[in-house]
Amino acid sequence: MLHRRWFPDHLDGDLVVLRRHERDNLRDFMRWYQDPEVARLTRYQDGPMRVEEIERFFTMRALGPDSMAMAIHIRDTNRLIGSCAFSQLDADNGSALFHITIGERDAWGRGYGSEATRLMVDHAFGSLGLHRVALSVFAFNERAIRAYLRVGFETEGRSREAIWRDGRWWDELHMSVLEPEWRRSRWEARATADGRADGQPDRALDDASIEPAAGGRGG
Repeated sequence: MLHRRWFPDHLDGDLVVLRRHERDNLRDFMRWYQDPEVARLTRYQDGPMRVEEIERFFTMRALGPDSMAMAIHIRDTNRLIGSCAFSQLDADNGSALFHITIGERDAWGRGYGSEATRLMVDHAFGSLGLHRVALSVFAFNERAIRAYLRVGFETEGRSREAIWRDGRWWDELHMSVLEPEWRRSRWEARATADGRADGQPDRALDDASIEPAAGGRGG
């Protein structure tokens, strides 16, 4: 599966463009992951990451071959605002874990993260032929949870009181989206656009209208 477009050249949306990370992006990672609020939303540990931790994380996650990491750029300005990635690719079972961080606070709540997530999920199912994309999120990160629900993720479980934050215990939610659910959502979106109220696929809406999987899962 890795040789079949695991790393795309770019993924284009209306609001953002996802591209491979460059070494110069480390400067932005340094700023993002030393921000206490970014750390609060993304780290199990209390407090920002140390410089050496960020350097190691950037080298392994953003530049390393074992995760498909993409830099999130605003389409109109090319400004780098965050990073997203697939890790723990299991080609035999067609699954991967999804991660995303919008590091620039003034970019929060503008739909950039939702679109970046949708682009990655579309790539996972439409190009890589995966069956399942999963993620974990802290229960207090309500903005992220709403974004994941909009893209089609469903809560499938929780680790109860897994993190101590803001003076209390919080659950960690485990969410996933499956390829049939993604395919169904595309059928429904097309049905809405075509004015078909039932949202049922018809003969005109076959696999030719959906990006074909590259060799299926496990390839």
